[in-house]
Amino acid sequence: MSQSPRTRPAPLRALLLRDLRIGRRIGGAISMGVVFFLCLVTITPFAVGPDQTLLARIGPAILWIAALLATLLGLDRLLQADAEDGSLDLFLTSETPLELIVLVKCLAHWLLTGLPLVAASPIFGLMLGLAPAELPRVVASLLVGTPALTLLGAIGAALTVSLRRGGLLLAVLILPLAVPVLIFGVAAAGDPIVGFKTPFLILCGLTLASVALTPFAAAAALRYGVE
Repeated sequence: MSQSPRTRPAPLRALLLRDLRIGRRIGGAISMGVVFFLCLVTITPFAVGPDQTLLARIGPAILWIAALLATLLGLDRLLQADAEDGSLDLFLTSETPLELIVLVKCLAHWLLTGLPLVAASPIFGLMLGLAPAELPRVVASLLVGTPALTLLGAIGAALTVSLRRGGLLLAVLILPLAVPVLIFGVAAAGDPIVGFKTPFLILCGLTLASVALTPFAAAAALRYGVE
């Protein structure tokens, strides 16, 4: 008997809760990303010098680059763990669309890694000398843009799911795709010439496009990899 649309959210909700429990249990996905974020923000002044004006000017770019690199942490395990324990085979044969499964797993990953980075960004922004008035722009841009980074990462995770050490290859595949998100995220966060509204709306569009397209691309890569 086919699963009715009304009961379909139940397995997706169970999958979301499962991934959140596993993420908390296997060793601090939240703390790892935040600590990595903190390390990058902390060592930057040693590289560029103690010029507070310079740090404040490049601060949004530093935060966005740190968020991008921190998001890549753990993406290689987004689907690989399911491939190793056989869950991926069940996903492929499930009546629930594989695209929705990928989308839910991306949501779990973002809640464990992206959202804590967004929450910590005001503190790190102050460490880089950003004015308090600039912090809402930084938080808003990261809140809207980091889901796109996770969704794009799902494509790389699907392409490298059969590789045991595919983390480096995943980064090479995803970094070029993430460049538009990075450009408009930095522009929305701290470019007074461009302003906030236009790059922020473009960033929203990129995220919505990622929500609409990347689950299909990742699902196709998974099916092709199994075949």
